[in-house]
Amino acid sequence: AQQGRVREKVYGKQKIYFADQEQLPAASDAELRGLDGEIASRSAQVQALQQSCRHMEAELKDLNSSMTTPEIAKEIETLRKDCASYTEKLERIKSATNHVTPEEKEKVCREQQLYRREWRRRKRMATELLDAILEGYPKSKKQFFEEVGIETDEDHGVVLPAT
Repeated sequence: AQQGRVREKVYGKQKIYFADQEQLPAASDAELRGLDGEIASRSAQVQALQQSCRHMEAELKDLNSSMTTPEIAKEIETLRKDCASYTEKLERIKSATNHVTPEEKEKVCREQQLYRREWRRRKRMATELLDAILEGYPKSKKQFFEEVGIETDEDHGVVLPAT
């Protein structure tokens, strides 16, 4: 700094040293334009390389996420075994002689509808009766059910079948 080759700037307690640029030769406008052109070409080159790198990374990610040839062969074998077992099961079902006749199916559907209707009717009657009792009961519905020992369909996750 004393010889003049390096300059010193003081910022509070800190000192910063840097090369004295006044001693360097000044660049001409032609040189500056040439350097600007070189910077532009290098920047374009960097962008092209970055784009290429992103493309290659995406391709690598796709390749890493895809199955290898042995994995695909194993998967194909598993699918063929599944297909064979399903085909065998289908053949057994087709060859079975104990099919349900349409009359039997209709009878079962009518019975289910009858039982569903009866279930609804009884549930409605029980709900109305319990609501009438709860009108004069000082505690909550939950406490009443617990004291009496009533278990509802909802407690057991049972849902009334749709019609």
